[in-house]
Amino acid sequence: MKFLDQAKIYLKSGDGGRGCVSFRREKYIEFGGPNGGDGGKGGSVYFVAVENLNTLIDFRYQQHFKAQNGQHGMGSEMSGAKGEDLIIKVPVGTEIVDNDGETVLADMVEPGQIYMAAKGGDGGRGNTRFKTSTNQAPRYAEPGWPGVEMWVWLRLKLIADVGLIGLPNAGKSTFLTAVTKARPKIADYPFTTLHPNLGVAWIDGKEIVLADIPGLIEGAHDGVGLGDRFLKHVERCSVFLHLIDATDENFIQNYKTIRNELKLYQEKLIEKPEVVALNKTDSLTEDEIQKRVKTLQKITKSPVFAISAIANTNTTECLRKISQFVPSKKLKPSEEVEVQEEISTPKKSWSPLD
Repeated sequence: MKFLDQAKIYLKSGDGGRGCVSFRREKYIEFGGPNGGDGGKGGSVYFVAVENLNTLIDFRYQQHFKAQNGQHGMGSEMSGAKGEDLIIKVPVGTEIVDNDGETVLADMVEPGQIYMAAKGGDGGRGNTRFKTSTNQAPRYAEPGWPGVEMWVWLRLKLIADVGLIGLPNAGKSTFLTAVTKARPKIADYPFTTLHPNLGVAWIDGKEIVLADIPGLIEGAHDGVGLGDRFLKHVERCSVFLHLIDATDENFIQNYKTIRNELKLYQEKLIEKPEVVALNKTDSLTEDEIQKRVKTLQKITKSPVFAISAIANTNTTECLRKISQFVPSKKLKPSEEVEVQEEISTPKKSWSPLD
């Protein structure tokens, strides 16, 4: 499955049905009077956050979404049927942004969360509604109110507990493979990872979701390399695992480079908890490892672990430290997410899984 974290789509709620102009005409009833019914309300467009999606790729192949129009009113005071609501399923962590690209309309961060993006138009009133003592045969009915049409951006920010950051070839994908069942692409050249990968690790009975972010380089905030496009996926993380290639003689400068890019992208990112890991220590002697750990410890002021993801050395201890910064996910029954009762009887939905 291809990964897509941004898509632009068109929404149109249903138009309300027009009211009916009708008169009662029956034998032996001399003055039947008006009996035109009201038009039905147009369907609304809703977004629902679901857990079993992790990409917006399907919105590349369908960009237009329209709810059903309300039916027109009829004689005998029969109202038109309400148009079907359209429910669009999106991954948890999706932001719904206005066409200006800046105004966030909704942030879908909870499974089952519902947001009404476009309300359906009201139906017009039939001529029965306009009958008065001075106008007993009105020949006018209201047209239905038009629905809302708009373009919106969908922007996916993956929800993970731990964000794996570092320069290209620091061993992030290898670490993810070592501690989870995820199988990202691994190779000995830069920018092997072209999109974020998720993996789930278990430590001491606690579930931890890790996100492998494509490698950053100096100038990423200005678009160098893959740029800062994927940094938004670590905004929601509770802690960073900063992986550094221990075999690189410039490991101190490499650490500072990544920290500087985080700061330039968003100031609050450098305030998040961080665990630093010197990776690829299987290629160094014990004396070299200890010397580099002590040197790095003076600069980071954060826990520093000497690990080897490919040899699975000290990865468990590193995970155990990370888990201290990850809040428990278990909810009490009273805290479970409740689906809002905003949709009375939804009839139509759209999902990439359909």
